[in-house]
Amino acid sequence: MGTIDDIRRYWDEDAATYDDARRHRPTEPAVMAAWTAAVEAALPPAPTEVLDCGAGTGFLSLIAARLGHQVTALDVSPEMLGRLRAHAAAEGLEVQTVVGLAAEPPGRDFGAVMERHLLWTLPDPLGALTSWRAVAPAGRLVLVESVWGAVDPIEQLRSAASRILDRLRKTPPEHHAEYSDELLRSLPLGLGTHPGTLVSLAADAGWRTPRLRRLRDVEWAERMALPIAERLVGTAPRYLVVAD
Repeated sequence: MGTIDDIRRYWDEDAATYDDARRHRPTEPAVMAAWTAAVEAALPPAPTEVLDCGAGTGFLSLIAARLGHQVTALDVSPEMLGRLRAHAAAEGLEVQTVVGLAAEPPGRDFGAVMERHLLWTLPDPLGALTSWRAVAPAGRLVLVESVWGAVDPIEQLRSAASRILDRLRKTPPEHHAEYSDELLRSLPLGLGTHPGTLVSLAADAGWRTPRLRRLRDVEWAERMALPIAERLVGTAPRYLVVAD
């Protein structure tokens, strides 16, 4: 349990400032509208019982709840879920929260299971995807991901340029710290998430007919909200893997 304990402590500490980062919790109306459209198109029609794994402070959970879904938010970090509950209460939304491991979801049937940028930090992503299949045997899988890390040299260059601009503008870091190199290398996806890898993992876990969809509207709305220099550098490619 050492790795899990390290991950839990990291995100408990990160919860205090996580939502301050623009990429974590966008506030621009056009960006949120693009995300809402993407989530609505990916999920089954509302109302559906939706499990949000690695829900964090509730980015996906809150969108799904606004769309009329019945959302259960699962996360290993009590502090992150505390932030989610506060956001939900402020909007008058109902979201059930469960503290637990992503690979050990609540034992009931869901119409959809979704995650956002969670798989990279799991010690066993295939095991998690398989356990999600077990609680959504007739449901839908929605993976909300982006290209990052060592999987794409072009994206590595773009990301490096973005970090330089952040330093020049003295933009606060997105997290309170970084994962240690040892922890990253212990995680199967700790060095990046390639779309092809996630499609294969979903299929291996028993999800049928994986589909890959680029989130171009989200990328466009995010770029439009950036200062000129950052717009020239661009944003990370974002995509969905959807399966049934």
